[in-house]
Formats: sequence, structure tokens, C-alpha cells
Amino acid sequence: MKKKLLKILKITILSVVIVVTLVISLTYFILNEELPTGERGKVADDFALKVLEAVQHDAYVKTEHFQWTFRNQHHYTWDRNQNIVLVQWEDYEILLHLNNHSKSYVKKPSNIAEKEKQKLLNKALDFFNNDSFWVVAPHKLFDKGTTRQLIPLDNDQKGLLVTYASGGSTPGDSYLWKVDKNYLPTSYKMWVSIIPIGGLEATWEDWMTTESGAYLSQAHKLLGLEIPISNMRAWNN
Repeated sequence: MKKKLLKILKITILSVVIVVTLVISLTYFILNEELPTGERGKVADDFALKVLEAVQHDAYVKTEHFQWTFRNQHHYTWDRNQNIVLVQWEDYEILLHLNNHSKSYVKKPSNIAEKEKQKLLNKALDFFNNDSFWVVAPHKLFDKGTTRQLIPLDNDQKGLLVTYASGGSTPGDSYLWKVDKNYLPTSYKMWVSIIPIGGLEATWEDWMTTESGAYLSQAHKLLGLEIPISNMRAWNN
């Protein structure tokens, strides 16, 4: 009886593995897109400049302080003058010095081993790199190490493909921006190392004019799932 139950269990596990593999393979086949190519140079850069104008990039550059909460879990207060950011989640508080990581330190808890401190510092930096991108990505079109291509879309529309050769936690990622008639971003498709399916699309919605004048998006959807940005502020002293 025991051998029979074990055999049934093995067959059941194998069946589940096969079904899951088929579902993943089918999902990949349906959703995965190849990274597109388009026109580089002035035409792409001019398009990107219009996007920056739409999101009030000049005001963003002059903004001294940012604050937001990502997915109701990670909380940030960013002093851009000093390029220092306070990262808070659960019972942790980390102060990141983005210009000199050796100065970063764990504020809370204070009684942890040195090895654990480094893990927390690395985790906080990964959190910030990912979560801040969902806030300020439209302002990073000309970051160091970026290349831009103008991509033809459906209905004679154009999109902007931005590839990041350096910077952040996952260099090499690419994003294809779609914009409205005023060049305000409405979504982007992603080709990123942490997601095996290329071309997944996330929306950029609920734009707000902040106290500093910078224009920022407070809501995103990816595969129907909400990615909320709350407690958003951008201001100057």
C-alpha cells in the first residue's frame, strides 16, 4: 500500500511539473517579444527632448527633495543636494550615500553583525535603484551610458527605446516608451534581466505636478497588477 501511494505521489508531482512547464512555455511563447531596433542619432534625441519637456524635466533637475512609498512597503526620503536617501522598510532604516557608498550605514537596528550590515546596505541600494526608477525613469533618458532609438509602432506612432549600458543594479536593461500626443509617457515595454519575458508592458498613469513643478506618475499596472506609488512629494527648501 505504501509503495502504491508513493508511486501515485511521484506520478502526481511529475504531472504538476509537466503542466507548470507547459504553462510557462506557452506564456513565454505568447508574451515574449524580441528587442526592436530603430533609428539612432538626432531624430531619437529630439523625440527624447520632447518627452523631457512634457514631464517638466527642468523643474525636476532643480528639485532638492523627493519622498515616496513604493507598493506600500518601501519608504524613501531623498536629499538630492547631498545625494543621500533614507530607506525604510519593516523595522529597518538605512541611510545611503549615493556618491560614496562607504559612508552608508544602518540606522536601525543598531545591534547587528558587520556582515549583516553589508547585506542590508546592498538590499537597500537594490530597493532604491528599482523603486526610484518607477518614479523618475522619464527623467533618465539621457543618463550616462544610455542610448536612444526611435521605434516605429502601430498606427504610424513612434516610441523611444532607451538602453542603459551602465548604472543601477541591472545594467543592460532596455525600455520602449509610448507617449500621448503631447509626448507624455503612457507606458513602457521592458527588456530587463530580472524578467525572462521580453516586452512586458507597464502603464504610467495618474500624473501629478509636484510642489517643485516636476511631473511624476503615481500609478502603474503590469499584467493587470497594481504598482502604487503613495506619499509622493517633490519640493525645494
